[in-house]
This record gives sequence, C-alpha cells and structure tokens, in this order.
Amino acid sequence: MTRTVIKLTTLAMFSLAVVAAPLSTVFAAGGDTPSSPPASDGKTKDKKKGAENSPRLEDTAFLNGYRAAYATVYDRNDYATAIAQLKALGHDERADVANLIGYSYRKLGDYKVSQIWYERALKADPAHVRTWQYYGLWQVEQGNRDQAQYHLNRIAALAGKDSPEYKSLSAALEKPPGTGLTY
Repeated sequence: MTRTVIKLTTLAMFSLAVVAAPLSTVFAAGGDTPSSPPASDGKTKDKKKGAENSPRLEDTAFLNGYRAAYATVYDRNDYATAIAQLKALGHDERADVANLIGYSYRKLGDYKVSQIWYERALKADPAHVRTWQYYGLWQVEQGNRDQAQYHLNRIAALAGKDSPEYKSLSAALEKPPGTGLTY
C-alpha cells in the first residue's frame, strides 16, 4: 500500500512539473524522449505475459520525470535542479539519463564528475550518439582535440556525417584551440 501511494505521489508530482513546464520547440541534440535502453542479454524475462502491450505506471512516471528534467536542463538552464530530478528517477544506469547528468555537471563546471557520468553513459550504451557528442564537446573544452576527433569519428561511424551530433562537434573542432569557448 505504501509503495503504491509513493508511486502515485511521484507520478502526480512529475505530471504537475510537466504541465507547469513551458512548452518549447528547441531541442538540443535529441528530443525530450529518451531512447530505448540497449537490448537485454536475454537472462531476465518479464514474468507477466502481455506486459509489453500496456504501459506500466513506472514507465509513465519515468517518462514524465525525464521530460521534466529535460525541460529543466534545456529550457531553464537549471542544472543543479536537473541533476536532482534525474537522479530521483532511479534510472541513472540508462545512457540518456547518465548523459544528461554529465551534461549538467559540465555546464556547472564540474568536469571531473561530468566525465564520470559520460563514461557511465557510454558503458550503458556504447552506441549512444548524444553521449559521444557531449563527451566530445567536453574534450574540446578541456583542450583534448585528438580525443574530440576520436569522438567525432565514432559519431560518423554510428550516425553519419549528416547527423546533427556530428555537425555540432565538427563545428566546435573547427574553432581555433584556446578560444575558451564552452558548448
């Protein structure tokens, strides 16, 4: 009973946050819907048959919470609050969540912690293009242009040279070193 009340309260809070968040069409390197997690290794199976046909309360709460945190990052630039929102989701093992946490720490200037989260995101999903992009921008900001080029090459292999992630990191690498730009 208590767990259900907590879940419903959490869902209600996230729903209010989503409704209260201003609507925006600005998307930075992806949308406000996280990508699917990588395929499982097949060792765990859902015990309820047909569960994939109907959304679970936890999935809805996660999605609403993720969207609220996404808006906190990109619409309000409130990175400390976004970190708390993302960690509260309880899914920081997902690449999208870990990547946004890393991005938020980077924007706050905490590069060491940011790096940990980017690497955690890539461990969760080595093909997560947005993490390669953001971590590549982190490399540019740190002056690690060779590493940033490596990240750019990974993006090209995963998403192609026409992808927005490739174009963003490529543009950052075209700037002269030492300009002190942050992305």
